[in-house]
Amino acid sequence: MSRAHLHDVPETALWTLRNRAVEALRPDTRFPDPEAVRIFEQLDGEDFSRFGNPSPAHAQRAAAFDAQIRDFWRTHPAAPVVALGEGLQTAYWRLGRPGSGWVSVDLPESVSLAQRVLPAEPGITRLAMSALDRAWMDAVPAGPVVITAEGLFMYLPRHEVLQLLADCAARFPGGRIVYDSIPPWFSSMTMRGKVRLSGSYVTPPMPNHQCVSDLPRIVTAVQGVVAAHEVAVPPARAWDPALLAASRLRCVRDLKPMITALDFAT
Repeated sequence: MSRAHLHDVPETALWTLRNRAVEALRPDTRFPDPEAVRIFEQLDGEDFSRFGNPSPAHAQRAAAFDAQIRDFWRTHPAAPVVALGEGLQTAYWRLGRPGSGWVSVDLPESVSLAQRVLPAEPGITRLAMSALDRAWMDAVPAGPVVITAEGLFMYLPRHEVLQLLADCAARFPGGRIVYDSIPPWFSSMTMRGKVRLSGSYVTPPMPNHQCVSDLPRIVTAVQGVVAAHEVAVPPARAWDPALLAASRLRCVRDLKPMITALDFAT
C-alpha cells in the first residue's frame, strides 16, 4: 500500500503518524516506535510533506499516554484499554502487546486502514463506529478500565464530550480516562481556518478546548469524576526541561495544549 486515502479528521492520523515515526528514526530518540516507522515507510506514496515540518510533540504526547496506562496497571494489572479514535496509534506494541484486552474504536475508514497496515492481533478488538456511539461500551469487560482519547476530543462539540465523560464514569467505576486538549486561542484559530501546516493543508476545525484552569470545573461538572490532573509531558531534547518548566508558569499555563487524566468514582 502506498497511500492511505483518508480525509477530514481521520486524515490527521497521518500527521501524527509521520511525526512519531520521524522522531523514532532520530539517532538520539527517546521515543522508539518501530511500528510507526514501519507504517510510515510502507506508505511511501503518501505526501507527508503537506503536514509541514516534523515536530516531536506527537511522540511526547504518545509517551505521556503510555505512562498513564502503565500507571493505571500498577493498581489494576488486568485492566483492559479502550482507545477511542485510535487511528494509526501504535501504543499496543509499545506497551508490549498486553494481554489484558484492547478495544480500538474509530470511524469505518480509519478502522479499514488500520486493518490493512497494522499486524492482526488476537488481543485487539476493532470497532468501526464513532466514539460517541455508546455501543462500544458493550464490548468492554466489566470492571475498571483505562480509556484513552488521543487527538480526538478537540474535534467534538464540548457538550457531547462532557456527556461522554459522565457516561464513561457511570459505566466504568474505578476507571480512568486520559485525553488531550487545546487552549481557547488555538481552537479559535482552527475555527477560522487559520492553522495552515503547509500551502496545501489546513487543520480541521477544533471547536472544543480546555486549559489547566478548567480542571476544577471538570470535577464539578461531570458526575462520577473524583479527580482531575494535568499529565506531565516527557522532554524530547536536552533543552526541553527548561521549556517545560516555563510552560507551568501561571502566566502561560493556560496558553498551551495539555493532557488530562480523570479518575472515576468507585
